[in-house]
Amino acid sequence: MWQEMIQIDGPYNFDMVLDRLSMDPLNALNLEKRTITVPIRLEGEPNTATVTATGTTEQPSFVIELESGDKERIINRLGEVFQWEVPLKDIHEHFGKTDLNVIFEEHVGTPLILDFDPFGCLLKCIIHQQLNMAFAIKLTERFVKKYGFEKNGAWFYPDPEKVAELTVEELRELQFSGRKAEYVIDIAKAVTEGGLDLEEIKHEDEQVIFDKLIKIRGIGAWTIQNFLLFGLGRQNLFPMADIGIQNALKKLYQLERKPTQEEMEKYKTGWEPYLSYASLYLWRSIE
Repeated sequence: MWQEMIQIDGPYNFDMVLDRLSMDPLNALNLEKRTITVPIRLEGEPNTATVTATGTTEQPSFVIELESGDKERIINRLGEVFQWEVPLKDIHEHFGKTDLNVIFEEHVGTPLILDFDPFGCLLKCIIHQQLNMAFAIKLTERFVKKYGFEKNGAWFYPDPEKVAELTVEELRELQFSGRKAEYVIDIAKAVTEGGLDLEEIKHEDEQVIFDKLIKIRGIGAWTIQNFLLFGLGRQNLFPMADIGIQNALKKLYQLERKPTQEEMEKYKTGWEPYLSYASLYLWRSIE
């Protein structure tokens, strides 16, 4: 077991991070101890790292504990997941001059956290399609606990090879719809047989990623935007079709109905190049 102390620039509110992550029962965390155990795959090998917050929002610091694995690569992956290198101070200053100032002040230091595994992120996006949040979370938990595995308290999503071998009937037993079961299996086959490389895709242009993913059955614009946001951490995305964002704008601007696309285009003009953070803080404002 080794430990390492990490210090980053504030503001960064890890308690808000844990609060949001606590909505998912698959996450191994303790709000009082300010700690979470993160599942990390490197070349298919499962590793876990425990991250404990020891600092404040203004002066964030963390202790990382690891039993084994490539120390440098694991720390780099944690930095990606928790977005430790993103200058939240600059982003807050940017939104301080906009209509979102009140929301940013209320949730100061909230970063855009990535899902722990890109393939798991895609699977979760498909499972969550057109379901209410409570059932979507429950269905995802059933799926991961049936076909994934647990290590040191952290749950790993099943790898693409495992999912590609599943049958629609097996997933139907978990209460998947037939169509959703087909989509999940198709995504796994795109990775195992179709040459979709989720590590390579991280570095490609958003339009290139869109063009590759949209060809896969079951993946539409909403899924791709969510993957770009929570799988890859792209900073300038604003999913205007998202009902949560529409409701948040309705609340913010005290509208009698949801905003039109034309109105949303007008609102977001001054929020670039950080539209993803506008999306995140709008979601937070109604959670």
